[in-house]
Amino acid sequence: MAVAEELWREYRRSRDEKLKHEIVMSYLPLVKYLAGRLAVKLPACIGQEDLESFGILGLLEAVEKYNPDYGVSFKAYAYNRIRGAIIDEFRKLNWIPRTMWQKIQSLNNTRERLQGEAGETVTSETLAGAMGISLPELHKLAWHASRLSLSSLDETVALADGELVRWGDMIQDPESPDPLDIIEKEEGRRLLVQAIEELPEKDRLVLSLYYQEGLTLKEIGAVMEVSESRVCQLHTRAINRLRKKLEQASGLSRCR
Repeated sequence: MAVAEELWREYRRSRDEKLKHEIVMSYLPLVKYLAGRLAVKLPACIGQEDLESFGILGLLEAVEKYNPDYGVSFKAYAYNRIRGAIIDEFRKLNWIPRTMWQKIQSLNNTRERLQGEAGETVTSETLAGAMGISLPELHKLAWHASRLSLSSLDETVALADGELVRWGDMIQDPESPDPLDIIEKEEGRRLLVQAIEELPEKDRLVLSLYYQEGLTLKEIGAVMEVSESRVCQLHTRAINRLRKKLEQASGLSRCR
C-alpha cells in the first residue's frame, strides 16, 4: 500500500492527474477498511458503500494536502482524514442530535444486557432504574429511538374491511409522471441502447461487467487480465464515449 517518497515528491511538483490516480488507487483498501469498521457502529440504513464514498472524499483531500516533508507517513495522515470525512458526512445525514444518539445507544445496550442476565423481557421500570432516569424520560427516549426505525413500503396492512394493502399503495404521489414524460424516458432508453451498441467491444465489456454483473474494478481486472488502475481508465473512457454518442443522438432526435 505504501507509495514511494519519490512518487509523492513528483506529484507535489507536477500535480499530474495520472500520479494522483495511482496514489488514490493504492490507498483504496484503507478506505474500505475504515468504512467496514464504522459500518458496524452505525444504523443499518447507512450502507458500507455510502461510507466508502464519503471516505474517498477524505482520501482525495488528504492526497491534495499531504506534504512528505513533515515526516509523517501518508497512511497515518490519511487515516484521520478519511475517518473524519465519513463521520462528518454521516452526521449531516443523521437528523438525531449527537447527544440523543448516545442516549439511544445506551438504552439499547442496557436493555440487551438486562435481557441477557434475566433471560426474559425487561420491564420499563427495571430499565429506567438501571439507567438512572425516570419513566417519563425513558418513554421520551424510546419515542426518539422509534423515529430511527424504517418500515418497508412493501409491508402490508389490514384495512377496516379486512383487505390487505401495501403501505406504498396508500401514499399519494403528487408528482405522478405525465404520460409524455414516460414517452420521453422510453426514447431515452432507446437512444442509450443504440449508443452502447455502437461502442467498441472492450468498452461494452467493461460497462456490462460493472453495471450489469456488478463486479468491482479489481474483479473486472481479473477477468480482462489487466490492472485495476487500467480498468478504471477504460471505464472512464467508455463513459466519456457513451456521453458523446448520447449528446449526438439527442441532437439528431431533436432535429427530427
